[in-house]
Parts: sequence; C-alpha cells; structure tokens
Amino acid sequence: MADETRPEPDDLPAQAGGQNYAHGDADAPANRAQWEHMRAIASRLRRPLPGAQPRVRFLMPPDDEPGRDEEDEGLGTPGPRMSSKHPIYIGFMGTVGVGIALGLYSIAQHTTQLLVWILAALFIALGLDPVVRWLEARKLPRPLGIAITLVALLGVFAAFFGTLIPTLVDQITQLVNAFPGWITDFVHSDLYKSLDQQFGIGQRVTEELQKFGQDSQAITNIFGGVLGVGSTIANTAFGILVVLVLTLYFLSALPTMKSFGYRLAPRSRRARVEALSEEITRGVGNYVIGQVCVAVLNATFAFIVMTILHVPFTALLAFVVGFLAFIPLVGGVVAGTTIVLVALAQGWQSALILGIAYFAYLQFEAYFVSPRIMQRAVAVPGPVAVISVIAGGSLLGVLGALIAIPTAAAVLLLIREIFIARQDQH
Repeated sequence: MADETRPEPDDLPAQAGGQNYAHGDADAPANRAQWEHMRAIASRLRRPLPGAQPRVRFLMPPDDEPGRDEEDEGLGTPGPRMSSKHPIYIGFMGTVGVGIALGLYSIAQHTTQLLVWILAALFIALGLDPVVRWLEARKLPRPLGIAITLVALLGVFAAFFGTLIPTLVDQITQLVNAFPGWITDFVHSDLYKSLDQQFGIGQRVTEELQKFGQDSQAITNIFGGVLGVGSTIANTAFGILVVLVLTLYFLSALPTMKSFGYRLAPRSRRARVEALSEEITRGVGNYVIGQVCVAVLNATFAFIVMTILHVPFTALLAFVVGFLAFIPLVGGVVAGTTIVLVALAQGWQSALILGIAYFAYLQFEAYFVSPRIMQRAVAVPGPVAVISVIAGGSLLGVLGALIAIPTAAAVLLLIREIFIARQDQH
C-alpha cells in the first residue's frame, strides 16, 4: 500500500501545487512551469552535441587473430611478390635505402639537442620506473604512483636547493671577496718574485692589459660574451623544462611504449625480445637508483669530514662531490682531488687528513656500499666500464658518461644472449 501512494518525481510539483492551491497560493502554476523548464534544460544537457564524435585513440590490433582470412574482409588475395633479383627492384630499393639513410642523418644532425633531451628524459624515466612499479605492487594505481613519485622527487629537490642555495650564494660571495687577497698574497710571495725575475711575468701581464685596453673590440666582445652567457642560461632552463615534461610523459606511457615496441618484433621472437628488453630496462632503472644513493652517501660523508676539519666552502664542495659522484669510476677520484686541493688553503695537515679519510671511504664504498646497493643493477667489467665512460663523455659530455655503463651492460647482454648463443650452436 505504501508503494501505491508514493508520489512520482513528476507528480511532486503537481502535489506541491495542489497543496499550495489548498493553502491559497496563487504562484503554483508559475512554479510548475519553472519546474518543467528546468527539466527540459537538463534533458538537453544530457544529449550529445550535434556532430560530436568520441575521442580518437590509437589502438593496437589484437595480438592473436586465429582464422583470420583477408578475403572475408574484402581485401582480396595478395599477389605474387616481385623478385628481389629484378634489376628495377634492386636499383629502386638501393636508391630508397640511400635516400632514407641520408634523410635520417640530416634529421639527426639538425636535431642533436632535441635527441639529447629525449635521451636524458628516457634515462630519468627508466630510473624512476622501479619506484613507480614498487608503488604499483602496493596496490596503488600507476597514475597515483607517478604523482607520488614526482611530488616526492620535487619536494626533495626543493628542500635540498632551498637549503643549499643560500649557503652557496654566501660561500661564493666569500670566495669572490677573498680572491683579490689571494692574488695579492701570491704577488708578494717569494715564489712569484723568483718567477718574475726569471720570466718577466709582471711585465708580460702589464703589456697584455694595455693591449686589452687599447683594443676597440674588447668591450664589444665582453658584451657579446655576456649575451652568450644569458642565452646559455635561457637555453639551459628551457632544456630542463623540456626534459621534465618528457620525463612525465615517458614515465606515464612507459608500459604502452614497451608493449608497442615488442609488437614490432616477429611473433616467433617476441617473447625473447620482451625478456631481453625487460632485463635491460630493469638494470638501467636499478643502476640510476643505486647511483643516486651512492652519490648522496658520498656527498654526505665529504660534508661531515670537511665540517669537522673546518675546510672553507664546505656546502659548495659537498655539492660538487655529489655531482661528480654520478660519474662512475673517475668521478670520485676527481672529487677527492678537488676537495684536497681546496683544503690546502686551510693547511697541509687538514688536506692530508681529508685525503686519507675520503679516499679510504672510496675503498669502503667500492667493496661494501656499492656491491649491496648495486646488487640488482648492471654489472660491467672494469676495462669495459672505463672505456665506455671515456667514450660516452667524449660523445655526449656528462650525460654520455652517466649512461655509458648501462649502455655497455645492455650491449654485453645482447652479445651474450644473441651472438654468443648463436655461435655456440654451430
């Protein structure tokens, strides 16, 4: 009985109107008309826009299509393929191959900077992917894992640079202010006086300064150099922005990109290509994460020791140590030599203690820290690592040195699993 007397939504205004009529409300017909007008507007909003179509998305064809028949789709039966020994075929395909090679070379030559940015973004995305996959294993959606990873990374960078930059500015100011005093002390030292008597350094410096003052293009060159520095800073800022945006896109689309890449391989070899690719990407990601941990520990240890020994410009030198620690093999040695040379201003005793402590830590890191952090990362023989780092640095600078070892590990893996395995079968 209760269901029979329940009012329908459409009847509510009528009932309300009837009640209002009962109470002598003369505005009930106007309320009824307003209610009908609102319903008409709501129904219009629910309708699709005229001519609107669903958003076009790129979809891969199904992986397995048993019983597919091209004749059923109205495409006809493929005709016989032209013989690969036909002169026209050979000449045409050879010309096309040369043209494609020249075109790719021209494109690569004119987009070198963009290719470097893409490579850096892909390298960073592969480094962050293990963190995202770890969050996915904790039942978090991938977009949420990416957001958490990026927010945490930006928060760490903001806290790090927010604390470091004021200290760096203060210490760089002290360095600039102290530099003239160092020059003055050097000029009045016995070493400079003996060198000046033998080689005439003072007179040569005075002559060069006079030539510089009399050169009409000197000011123009200086102004051009300042503009060049400003242009370099702007290009660097733009490059960092591009790398961050590309990293976000690569990180979000990495599973799709890998799936698309696997589909380019023949079906008979697709499983093996996927296994090798997953092994390479896993090794690169673990290498990046491990190298970050090693660099942070290296910089922290150097900062603590330099603070105890009262070495000047501690924060600036710790930042340099952390940056150089990203470069494998040679980065730690270069960083240790740099901080020891700076510590000589404090005294040879401080420099000696700092050198012993830091290089002892490098040995401890090589035998105890790095093996545990890098146990799931790539493994490359020493000579191959040295050669790859030098070659990568020569080709792409710091970025090339950073990606040299993962690239060498990928090449060694492919040689071992493909070439050597094939050679062992014959």
